[in-house]
Amino acid sequence: MRRPPDLYLMRHGETAWNREGRLQGRGDSALTARGRQQAAWLGDLTRDVAGACLSSPLGRADQTARIAFGAAVPLDPRLAEICVGHWSGALEHDLRCAHPDLFAGGPLDWYDRCPGGEGLAALRARCRAFLDDLTGPTLVVTHGITLRMLRLLVLDLPDLACGTVWQGGVHVLRGGAETVLRHPQDI
Repeated sequence: MRRPPDLYLMRHGETAWNREGRLQGRGDSALTARGRQQAAWLGDLTRDVAGACLSSPLGRADQTARIAFGAAVPLDPRLAEICVGHWSGALEHDLRCAHPDLFAGGPLDWYDRCPGGEGLAALRARCRAFLDDLTGPTLVVTHGITLRMLRLLVLDLPDLACGTVWQGGVHVLRGGAETVLRHPQDI
């Protein structure tokens, strides 16, 4: 894969389901007050960045982008979160207790075992297609696992679980390296 242009990857702000420990996948939950503040901080952190702005079509990412960039931005379905199928809305803790065998293995391998879910190979394919279409610097509002997959592909990481993906942070991928920008009030 050719090296993509500079990327500014952002995870949507905190949602009610994030707070409760619920799996969202393609489900949606509104941003909390903290999530709206995180979105505003993303706008502060990227104010002077020139580039195309794109967002996942899911409400929490779209709302984050509208707050961060002050306007609606084009939505790209390839930036949607991985589908967790029948587990959308369930408490992760409850699922881990009820199905410990499905959570055995690597820390994120269970995404391949969600009943009715998408699987990591499909997510990888749509993220690769997204990256292949980029022509210049791009600011992206997306989701935790999708952001992890984009990082894995661009940085050639050994594992999807590498590093922390911050809400309210900007993961700058430039020249094969990553820098994370965080608002001083969010550290």
